[in-house]
Amino acid sequence: MMSSVTIPEELVERARESKALTRRDITRAWFIYWLGAEVSNSYERLQSLIFCASMTPIIKKLYPEKEERVEALKRHLNFFNSEQTFGAVIQGITIAMEEQKTCGEPISDASITGIKTGLMGPLAGIGDSVIWAAVMPLLIAIFIPFAANGSAFGGIMPLVLYTAITLAVSYGLAHKGYTLGRESIIGLLQGGRIKELIYGANVLGLVMMGALSASYVKITTPFKIVALEGSEVVFQQILDSIAPGLLPLAAVFAIYFYLVKKGPRYTTILLSVVAISLIGSLTGLL
Repeated sequence: MMSSVTIPEELVERARESKALTRRDITRAWFIYWLGAEVSNSYERLQSLIFCASMTPIIKKLYPEKEERVEALKRHLNFFNSEQTFGAVIQGITIAMEEQKTCGEPISDASITGIKTGLMGPLAGIGDSVIWAAVMPLLIAIFIPFAANGSAFGGIMPLVLYTAITLAVSYGLAHKGYTLGRESIIGLLQGGRIKELIYGANVLGLVMMGALSASYVKITTPFKIVALEGSEVVFQQILDSIAPGLLPLAAVFAIYFYLVKKGPRYTTILLSVVAISLIGSLTGLL
C-alpha cells in the first residue's frame, strides 16, 4: 500500500511563481497584436490569426506540455474581431485568465472564449468612436493647412501622432486589462460613463467632419444667364444668398447617402467625382 505524499505549500507557491508572467511578457504579446491587428484579417476568422500569434509567447511560458499548448492555441484561433487600440484590453484580460487557469483557478476553455466574444463588440464600438471618429479627424484637421501650403510636415505629422497616440493608449489598456481582470472591465462597460464617452466622441467626430467638409470641399458654378438689358443672373450668387456652401454640402450628403445605400465602394465614388468634375468643367456648369 503506497503512502500519500503531501507537497509543502511553499513548493506549490514557488512553482506558481516560476510560471508568473512579467511585464515584459505582456508587452511583447501586446506589441505583436498591435502590429498585425488591422492587417492580418482572414475572411473566415478575421483577427483570430494575429490574436493567436500574439498569445503564442504567453502560451509557451504557461504551458510546458505540448498537448496543453496545442489546446490553448486552438482556443485562440476561434473567431475574433475588435478594434486595434481598445481591443488590447481583451488581450490583457485573456492573458490574466490563462495565467489563472495554469495556477489552478476554475477557469474553463469556454469561459476564456466567451469573455473574448462578449467584449470584442463593445470595445470595438468604443475604439471606432474614439480613435476613428474623433482622434483621426482632429489630427487631419490640425495639419491639413500645412499640407495645403505645400509643407511635408502636414502629411507626415498626422501619421506620426496617430501612431504615437494609439501605441500609448493600447499599451496602457493591455496592461490595465491584465491587472484589473475581467470583472472590472465588464463593470465599467455596464456603467453609464462609457455610453457618455461614445456619445461625446461621436459628436466631436461629426463636428470635425463637418468642419473639414466646409473648409476643404470647394465647389462653385460659373453658370449664368444674360437677362434683359444686358444684366446677368449668376447662379452662384443665388445659391450663396440661400446658404453659403450649398454645393459642397450637397456633394458631401450625396456621397454619404451613397455609402449608406451601397457600402464603402471608394473606387466608384472617386471615379464618379472625377467624371462629374470633367463633365461640369466641359459644359461650364462647375
